[in-house]
Amino acid sequence: MTPDRRRLLGLLASLPLLPAPLRAQAWPSRALRIITPFAAGGATDIYARGLAQGLQAALGQAVVVDNRPGGNFAIGTEAAAKAEPDGHSLFTVTSSHAVLEVLGVNRDKYQLMRDFTPVAALNTTTCVLVVHPSVPANSVRELVALAKAKPGQLNYSSTGSGGMLHLAGELFKSLSGADITHVPYKTGGTARVDLMSGRVQLMFDTLTDAAANVRAGKLRALATCGAKRSPLFPDLPTIAEAGVPGYELPVLIGIMAPTGTPRAAVERLNREIGRLVMQPELRDAWLKMGAESTVMTPEELGRALAADIDKWGRLIKSAKIVVE
Repeated sequence: MTPDRRRLLGLLASLPLLPAPLRAQAWPSRALRIITPFAAGGATDIYARGLAQGLQAALGQAVVVDNRPGGNFAIGTEAAAKAEPDGHSLFTVTSSHAVLEVLGVNRDKYQLMRDFTPVAALNTTTCVLVVHPSVPANSVRELVALAKAKPGQLNYSSTGSGGMLHLAGELFKSLSGADITHVPYKTGGTARVDLMSGRVQLMFDTLTDAAANVRAGKLRALATCGAKRSPLFPDLPTIAEAGVPGYELPVLIGIMAPTGTPRAAVERLNREIGRLVMQPELRDAWLKMGAESTVMTPEELGRALAADIDKWGRLIKSAKIVVE
């Protein structure tokens, strides 16, 4: 071996070795985006923005929230499914996606468990039953009685056919016998505007989005939809407590990424997100919105979503729930 070759090999041997996945390109190498199929200002958007702020500090790269509402979540979800699976595109998933999967809505555009890989959970929340102040009902029992006395005359708004807020109303109809009519909207904002104007009479709304309007007297809250009372409305009974036994509607919110996203990126994101959601500042802020921070491994989130699909599938079949 020549002296020059020995010197070159010695120089190469002295260089630090990088882990194999980082030799080609370090991750993250540019800004990340969190695609959310909900309008800006809503609860899921707020959760995504709180997460983005923490991830930006943890990863050293900008993290932006990309709102793409509409089409029963199809616009944002399809965009996320088609994003480059390089760890720089994330997606906010909710239990509503499990319901849509069961109903076959948007199946021509994406399939949740095929086109996405689970990353991490964010929190668990539920909804609240609210009515316009003109509705002569101050309890769930009174509302059920009114709906039975005026079949089909009480309308409830939702953020779209097949979503959790639609399912909340259909489950209520099935278990209570109340004859109420579904009026779907493209966004939560327009659904709430028509509710507060009295064009529709009631809504099963997210806790966060309803709270300010309830406190301002623009809406009347009758009960929450979860298995236990909400810290946001501690004096309100659950719908089950208020006269509809068996009613329970938890909502899981999490983060997924396009299928094919590198495992190293998924694992790093899971660690960082799990740490962030349990930090007191973020955890307490979400609790005040009625959402409890939830930590899951990617595998646990995948199993939870699969269980949601199975659970809602059985419920939808037994209750004969359909999408208009």
